[in-house]
Amino acid sequence: MNDPGPFEARYLAFLETIGHLRPRLHQYCARMTGSLTDGEDVVQDALFQAYRKLDTFDDSRPLAPWLLRIAHNRCIDFLRSRGVREEAEFEGAGPLSVAETTPVGPALGRAVEYLVVLLPPKERASVLLKDVFDYSLEEIAELVESTVGGVKAALNRGRTKLAALREQQPTPRPISKQTSELLRLYVQRFNERDWDGLRELITADATLRLADRYAGRFNEAPYFAAYQGPFAALRMGVAVVDGETTLVAMSPDGDTWKPRAIVHVDVVDGRIVGIADYWYCPWVLDSAETVTIDAVSRPRSRP
Repeated sequence: MNDPGPFEARYLAFLETIGHLRPRLHQYCARMTGSLTDGEDVVQDALFQAYRKLDTFDDSRPLAPWLLRIAHNRCIDFLRSRGVREEAEFEGAGPLSVAETTPVGPALGRAVEYLVVLLPPKERASVLLKDVFDYSLEEIAELVESTVGGVKAALNRGRTKLAALREQQPTPRPISKQTSELLRLYVQRFNERDWDGLRELITADATLRLADRYAGRFNEAPYFAAYQGPFAALRMGVAVVDGETTLVAMSPDGDTWKPRAIVHVDVVDGRIVGIADYWYCPWVLDSAETVTIDAVSRPRSRP
């Protein structure tokens, strides 16, 4: 059997690495962007970008830091495109007069991840990489294209702010009454298997993204057919997931319903213009800190 060529060897290493790293990449990007679904979108964009650059990758270096750096840069691009203003660059900060702050530490776990969204992006990245992912200062400096001194400064600022924020919770993203009613109507028609009624809520040019499986026009994919076949037992509900109101697909679990996947819909002028279904990316929902299902939209009994 012939040895694999250079690109094939890189590709196999790429697949193996992302198989192990994917949930952690999502965990990082979700906390950087402040949204589980935006975080997964950024990860998929980063992995696509990495694949396109794979033939230029230096085989003597480990893949994981390279992938994380690409994901980090995509997070920053995402935040900039969303109009988030960053604080001064690490190097632009003057010398600190305060003593070095005690690390937040892994003991606080997800509470830290949940609160870092309140920090500016570069402080957010430094706290996540050091206190959640346990990277060294040197590794962080390379990932965020800074210096060890710059990372130390960002950590001190971020940790000091977090100490004052520990009793707070990020404000849930508000949605309009029109969108709220549309989500409830979607759930009602979905659980009644009223597919024609559901299609009335969706624009003719709506997009569909079944994460890790399909991306294209909604009307060109048999999306609802799956819920008449292999996923017939699933029901839909409205939920608040880490402060974001969205849809969740649920499966029967004894006498209750267990959330299995986020289904995000984009609404414009009272119509659905896009659906993003994360069924094949279970780590998206698994990484949520809080999931609260609306009692009104929850199915009352098993089918």
